[in-house]
Amino acid sequence: MAQPPDISDTFLREVDENLRRDQMADFAKKYSGVMIAVLVLFLGAAGGYIYWQNYKQAQSEKQVEQLAQTFKDIGTGKIAAAPAELDPLTDSHSKAVRATAMFARAAVALQQNDTKLATATFTQIAGANDLPQPYRDAALIRQTALEFDSLKPDQVIARMRPLAQPGNPWFGSAGEMTAMALIKQGKNAEAGQLFGKMARDKQVPDTLRARFVQIASTLGVDASGAMPQAPAQ
Repeated sequence: MAQPPDISDTFLREVDENLRRDQMADFAKKYSGVMIAVLVLFLGAAGGYIYWQNYKQAQSEKQVEQLAQTFKDIGTGKIAAAPAELDPLTDSHSKAVRATAMFARAAVALQQNDTKLATATFTQIAGANDLPQPYRDAALIRQTALEFDSLKPDQVIARMRPLAQPGNPWFGSAGEMTAMALIKQGKNAEAGQLFGKMARDKQVPDTLRARFVQIASTLGVDASGAMPQAPAQ
C-alpha cells in the first residue's frame, strides 16, 4: 500500500505564504481604486491645510502692518479714517490682531465721544471666550470703569472680585473700583483696609500706591510705611 507523502513544516509554511500572497494580490486588485482615491483625498487635504496655514500667516503679517500704520496715523492725530481701517481687522483669524484692533476701536470711539460704542466693544472683548485671558481681563476693567456710575456697588464688587486679589496684575485698578463701591455702601473701614492692602502690594505701580496711601489715611488706615522713604540728605 502506498504511504502518504511526508508533509513537512517547511512545506506548510510555503503554502501559507503563497495563500497570503494570493489574498493580498486579490485585495489590492479589488480595492486598488478605493485606496488610490483615499490617498489622493489625504494628499489634497494635507496640501490644503498647509496652504491655508501659510495663507493665514501671510494675512496676519499684512494685518499687523495695517495695525501699525493705523496706530501711526492715530498718533499724528489722523483718527477720522481709523474706524474704517480697524473694523475689518476686528474679524481677523489672528486672536492677537482681532483683540488689538478691538481695543484700538474702543479707544478711538472714546476719543470721538462715543462712550456707548466703546463700552459695547469692551464688553464684547471681555465675553469672548476664545481670546486670551489677559485681553479679557483688561477689557473687563475698562468696561467696568465706563459703567461704574450706572452699576450698583454689589455689581461692581462681584465683577471685580476675581481681579481684586493680591498678586493679580489688575489688583490696583480692580481693587480701587471695589474700594470705591464699598464706600458707596458706607463700608469705609473695609474700603480703608483694602486701600492699605493695595498700598503695601509691591506689584501695584508706585503712582497708584502713593494715592492709595493718601486715601487710606483719610479712611483711618495708616499705610504710610508702604512707600519707600527718600534717603536722608
